[in-house]
Amino acid sequence: MQSFDHLITTRPHEVRQVLISDLHLSPEEPALVQAFLALLDDCLALPALKRLFILGDWFEVWLGDDVYLSLSEDERQSHWLTPLITKLKKLRVAGCEILVMHGNRDFLLGQPFCNLFGGELIFEPYALKVGQQDYRLEHGDALCTDDKKYQFFRKIMRNPMTQWYLLNKPLEKRLAIADNMRKKSQKNNANKAAHIMDVNDKAVAAAVNNNDALLHGHTHRPDVHHRDNDKIRYVLGDWRLLDEEKRQSKVSAVIGAVVTEVSVKNDHTEFDLVEFSYLV
Repeated sequence: MQSFDHLITTRPHEVRQVLISDLHLSPEEPALVQAFLALLDDCLALPALKRLFILGDWFEVWLGDDVYLSLSEDERQSHWLTPLITKLKKLRVAGCEILVMHGNRDFLLGQPFCNLFGGELIFEPYALKVGQQDYRLEHGDALCTDDKKYQFFRKIMRNPMTQWYLLNKPLEKRLAIADNMRKKSQKNNANKAAHIMDVNDKAVAAAVNNNDALLHGHTHRPDVHHRDNDKIRYVLGDWRLLDEEKRQSKVSAVIGAVVTEVSVKNDHTEFDLVEFSYLV
């Protein structure tokens, strides 16, 4: 993988789209929040950037848009989300679309919150054209079909009636429900075999069947998988804090970039996984 910083400093005019996933932002992890703000600064420095995709699990937990929208102006001034919204709005004004997809952690995220910065909530599977190739974008949890318990849970949680029920609960009740769900998930995952929490090959084959490539996150296992039928599966990486015990820690993530190389004869567009890092 090439360095994302190198990509920005040497080929800034060629980066057209940036794709990220699994940031798991929360006030308990300020380093990740600062790294995301740093990425937005990098995006603002890219003169030809047209799209930023956030493919799920943007937040560690999302209990409903009203958690932020119901705040007073004074409360918003000191809220940890406000700097993110401000910088995203600046990016949108600069001409970059911001497209946000649900993940398994933030499936209650709604369009009203995205409206604060001019973003658009998109749904999986999402079709993306990269040059002459058709890409299928999704978060990735629906591909983990070997995990039967999770898929049953996912089906229930993605039901509009369930979401309506949750969003109409008082915030304190939602907090308790989310905390209970998180503890159960951690306990269940600790007893699961690693392969169960990864994608199922048949599910991947079905997903990529009518496309040239599949792009997702969720599994926290960034890689490029070349399939027998010349199809490719790209896996974005999660954002994580490294070297916490050292004086200067680092946030690292594997993200995606769509790059167009402009020449006299033609324009060549390609997708690549690149590494983004931020020194805390």
